[in-house]
Amino acid sequence: MDKAKLLHDRRTARVRHSLRAKAAGRVRLSVFRSSKHIYAQVIDDATGITMAAASSVDKELKGALKGGADIDAAKAVGVLVAKRAIAKGIKEVAFDRGGYRYHGRIRALADAAREGGLSF
Repeated sequence: MDKAKLLHDRRTARVRHSLRAKAAGRVRLSVFRSSKHIYAQVIDDATGITMAAASSVDKELKGALKGGADIDAAKAVGVLVAKRAIAKGIKEVAFDRGGYRYHGRIRALADAAREGGLSF
């Protein structure tokens, strides 16, 4: 296995472990960032079901965005996932940044989700 992948997987496991301890039964807002797009989903770990999801490849956002790998796209995805989660009755989540630093696109998505009505 590639060393960078191994280190990323270790960071992801470390973040999820501390998240489980602090989440207190809340659902998890998980973020995945690729080089071209950004994805977010609200997951109920007790049942293993994705409650709400949004990404920069959604039909609602695809035409409005220049690209899927910038801060503007992350903000739009954050607002959309918050809107969809609130429509399902979810207001409190635990933010799972995965192995990524809380910086740039990840931070922009988190701030937009907070502005959209989610609390974490």
